[in-house]
Amino acid sequence: MTDSLYEDLDRLTGQIEPQVLAWRQHLHQYPELSNRERNTAAFIADHLNTLGLNEVRTGIAGHGVVGVLRGGTRGDRVMALRADIDALPVKENSGVPFASTVIDADYPGGPFPVAHACGHDCHTAMLMGAASVLSRVRERLSGTVLFVFQPAEEGAPAGERGGAARMLAENALADPAPTMVYGHHVSPYPLGHVGFRAGNQFAASCMVEITVSGKQVHGSTPWRGIDPMPAAADIISAMGQLYRQLDAFAPVTISIGHIEDVGRFNIIGETVTLWGTIRSLSRTTMDQAEQLVTRTADHIARAYGCTAKTTFRQPVPPVHNQPRWVDAALPTLGRVVGADRLVEITPTLGYDDVSYFVDAYGGLYVFLGAQDTHLVDGWPEPLPGGRGMAVNHNPAFYADDSILATGIRLHTHITVDHLTGRITVS
Repeated sequence: MTDSLYEDLDRLTGQIEPQVLAWRQHLHQYPELSNRERNTAAFIADHLNTLGLNEVRTGIAGHGVVGVLRGGTRGDRVMALRADIDALPVKENSGVPFASTVIDADYPGGPFPVAHACGHDCHTAMLMGAASVLSRVRERLSGTVLFVFQPAEEGAPAGERGGAARMLAENALADPAPTMVYGHHVSPYPLGHVGFRAGNQFAASCMVEITVSGKQVHGSTPWRGIDPMPAAADIISAMGQLYRQLDAFAPVTISIGHIEDVGRFNIIGETVTLWGTIRSLSRTTMDQAEQLVTRTADHIARAYGCTAKTTFRQPVPPVHNQPRWVDAALPTLGRVVGADRLVEITPTLGYDDVSYFVDAYGGLYVFLGAQDTHLVDGWPEPLPGGRGMAVNHNPAFYADDSILATGIRLHTHITVDHLTGRITVS
């Protein structure tokens, strides 16, 4: 019975693959930034409403969408499949014919070019495809499937709430509560490979805001005011040295990525605001880093006669795959992609707020290789004669369309195996 169901899942995936490709290219061409995914959410909901699901919930945590599919047989297990739907403020340079030319003029801090430079268009299209396939076999499913389309994974603008934490706060997955959460993220790993790790796979993260304040004055008379710019510059330089005060065996990065000032070329402004991020695989190291950033900014600012206010926003816990979930799921992952394409990977200092779902309900999050690369000592390197490698968030990031069907098969096979008890932990 189950073997025939696997065959039907794969057959239905093949049938819908051209449509999924079209969805992916549409989503890629019309990306939307975090907490602004209005058209993307409508596109998803319109499709889900054609599938005869038991329920399609919209407007969750901003523009989140959750589809509910109850199987033909009563069962206690609930599989939650998750995809993130937002894009990045990046100017695309991928060279694909469906590249984005979108400019968001209204986004805070903008205008910004917008692109799916992290692959969320693939995630969304894959999950739409999985919903299509699983709805076709619903009478053979025992239990419930939640199709979770999450907004604002890349982080809402400062001062706004969003993402997985907001979905949990709004009880988006509480009825019925998942017994397993699964998701995958396209990456520069070799095409069709699955990268997994037991333990922390993605880092903990937070957004850093440091506002350095002085006294505004004309640029011709700096002595009549207090210039916050030199203090801000020294704070930026100091951030690059704080690693020397942290455990060398607990990976951590502290990066300042954006600077805002108030004024013009001949005005010494009142404030300079620095925006950055801290990443660490250790919660203890994260706490220590936050203390160091606060102290360093404060002391440097005071040395210049300024003040510095440091705020930490949007904390995200690490993605932690419990070994028992990894062990339970590996046979299914290997059946879909081939055991020789399962790669145990090292942790990354990237973050993904799917960690909130995995921590709350249990489950697994993995990498799905989507580029022309091969492994050299366990690390992806450009494949000779191939298109090459472009990491996530790079303007040239790409994902091969052939990976879409693999992503659907992973979603559907893992769902069947969880609902039938083949993937479970006690």
